[in-house]
Amino acid sequence: MPHATAEDGVKLYYEETGAGTPVVFVHEFAGDHRSWEPQMRHFGQRYRAIAFNARGYPPSDVPEAVSAYSQDRAADDIATVLDQLGIGRAHVVGLSMGGFATLHFGFRHAERALSLSVCGCGYGADPDQRETFREEGANTVAFIRAHGMRAFADRYAFGPTRVQYQNKDPRGFAEFLDQLAGHSAAGSANTQLGVQRERPSLYDLVDEMRALRVPTLVLTGDEDWPCLQPGLLMKRTIPSAALAVMPNCGHGINLEDPDLFNRIVGDFLAQVDLGRWPMRDTRAMGASITGMR
Repeated sequence: MPHATAEDGVKLYYEETGAGTPVVFVHEFAGDHRSWEPQMRHFGQRYRAIAFNARGYPPSDVPEAVSAYSQDRAADDIATVLDQLGIGRAHVVGLSMGGFATLHFGFRHAERALSLSVCGCGYGADPDQRETFREEGANTVAFIRAHGMRAFADRYAFGPTRVQYQNKDPRGFAEFLDQLAGHSAAGSANTQLGVQRERPSLYDLVDEMRALRVPTLVLTGDEDWPCLQPGLLMKRTIPSAALAVMPNCGHGINLEDPDLFNRIVGDFLAQVDLGRWPMRDTRAMGASITGMR
């Protein structure tokens, strides 16, 4: 099986299809490379499409130490995959945990990003909810360790931003549920402790976002409640960012409505590839509504 090896020796499993400009897909906490199958099939027809499993998600390695997991490592692991494949620059598309990794890849490796699609990004960002988010992370780890991944999946997958997928596509949702139940308990727990709970709030990254010049798409579902305000924050703060909201959608937008997701992301990539993606006109940030002040 193909693997890329990170600087600390952790091996990351990846798959690829197609040819042309590279697009790397970075999965969410509840997913893995298989979550991107609708995108691999679609974008693989016109791009070199790549999906990989984060550390902690077999057949990638599952390090035993929590210290092997962090937000910075998650971003750098994207670069590791690019290095393995001999890719200098790529479009990067990430969802949720993968959306955070994509954004941080832009902070840490901007010169290697053709574009950033930051999707479903914002959980735990609200400064007033930070301790609640960290507490939920600890509860998640305790539940996984006590009851295992099957019981965890049967609870986690029915959250308030997941039921939209179940209602739209019961068959697809059942597949998502089974795949989540098959994840490594140790890897999932360590990912929660090292990546999810410890990542900085988006509201503490305003300076980094203001300095970002990579073409950026912020994409979220309109019923993905924890991501709506952070999406607006990223739109306002990143001068190269556009914001798109998918109607009647929850968190797993690439699976919940793959046709719309692929169309929005595909249009974005096409504009970037043509050199037509704009930086925001500074006049759009004026304090006056009418310009008459």
